[in-house]
Amino acid sequence: MKKPFSVLLPQAAAIFLLAAFSSPAAAQSAGSNIVQLGWFHLYTDDSSDPLTLVQPPAGRLSGTGAKVDSADTLGIAYTHFFTDNFALTLDAGAPPKFHLDGDGSLSQLGRLGSAKQWSPAVVAKWFFGDANDKWRPFVGIGATHVWYTSVELTPALQSFIAPVPGGSASAKLSSSWAPVANIGINYNLDKNWSVGFSLSYIPLDTDADLTGRDASGNIISRARTNLTLDPYVTFLSIGYKF
Repeated sequence: MKKPFSVLLPQAAAIFLLAAFSSPAAAQSAGSNIVQLGWFHLYTDDSSDPLTLVQPPAGRLSGTGAKVDSADTLGIAYTHFFTDNFALTLDAGAPPKFHLDGDGSLSQLGRLGSAKQWSPAVVAKWFFGDANDKWRPFVGIGATHVWYTSVELTPALQSFIAPVPGGSASAKLSSSWAPVANIGINYNLDKNWSVGFSLSYIPLDTDADLTGRDASGNIISRARTNLTLDPYVTFLSIGYKF
């Protein structure tokens, strides 16, 4: 498992540094709206099943595997307070680009491909303390819908899937719904501005279907695998209340 907390600690320290120079707090109360802009960092606790050939011949390629790099992207969040303590947040942002590298017997191929992940989420949050507190820790639970675009395979993997002159290969990644668990804290700098930090966990996997074609476009091979991502997502942000 990768260690997200090695990066989490310096991010949290930045919030405390900002807080040291802050002015009196303002309420995050019923009816408040907060827009946050910041940095999403996604660490994957990843694993993969061996490639399974569907055509031809059918069979599992033991020892094959893949691993997914971490990713960074711009994050945007909108929160509406229905009461002084209960709020809903919509998380969005620019889709992060994940890179896939070979593992096991596929490690000799190096990079296998890349894809952009779209995963907007709605999270119900409970904020602790009083509406006028400077520090507002919270916990949340929600859901996200995940899909992928710009799926690209490297020449090395294409040659592995379609080992014929002029061969090529493509891949499709399945979409899915997944739960989101969230904890974090906001700090009110003044009546409008705040800084925030949160950590989310998303149990997530996707099926990858690969298709190999010859130079004429005829399908000559099919393979599939399952990729487990299970990302931890940190969000360091600055917010504006209106």
